[in-house]
Amino acid sequence: MLFDTHVHLNAEQFKDDREETIQRAFDAGVKYMTVVGFDHETIPLAIEIAEQYETIYAAVGWHPVDAIDMTDKELAWIEELSQHPKVVAIGEMGLDYHWDKSPKDVQMEVFRKQIRLAKRVGMPIIIHNREATEDILQILQEENAKEVGGIMHCYNDSVDYINACLEMNFYISLGGPVTFKNAPLPKEVAKQVPINRLLVETDAPYLAPHPNRGKRNEPAYVALVAEKIAELRGISYEELCKKTTENALHFFKITDTEL
Repeated sequence: MLFDTHVHLNAEQFKDDREETIQRAFDAGVKYMTVVGFDHETIPLAIEIAEQYETIYAAVGWHPVDAIDMTDKELAWIEELSQHPKVVAIGEMGLDYHWDKSPKDVQMEVFRKQIRLAKRVGMPIIIHNREATEDILQILQEENAKEVGGIMHCYNDSVDYINACLEMNFYISLGGPVTFKNAPLPKEVAKQVPINRLLVETDAPYLAPHPNRGKRNEPAYVALVAEKIAELRGISYEELCKKTTENALHFFKITDTEL
């Protein structure tokens, strides 16, 4: 079985065939999914989807690109929703220096506030990082994020930063880019991350793996990610699935009596 630890089934791209997409994932061996909400529209829908399916869960947070739109009202709303029984993490949160909608100082402040929120409610965090690794690691250390731990979502950075993440009680999650022919970094990461800290994801509808690159991604395709990582590590697909699913269940504090 597989656990897609980061999927946006709440995205507009799935509005016409969400149920069919979820069924395809189940048919492909994806037993668990975490639907990530990150703004006014996607957070309620993430929870709604999680309520409809026993093995689908939700994460709630505020995306760094939209940090400028977050007020104390949104922060209180996320904290309230964190108590929902199907919410298993706070995020995605972090820093995104690629887009310029939200100034860096605003992003940093919103990031820090969400880490503190996660510590208050005792929940792990999901990190979005785009061109901001040094600042993200510094903030995580200063805010003692190690206390709750988290996921480096769709990790696409140097292997040089892996130990810093592991020391702070973080897991490394890999998605579609690990299958791209011109992407050596995630492949090297896939080989070097300790197996007990490795997760798989799709980030669907984005970053579809080869041979579907450029098309709409969907959670069933996490199997392609797992196949590539198993190949890179020289282990069986079944072993990779079992270990990453165990890791995700442990991280999200979900009990599965079949394992």
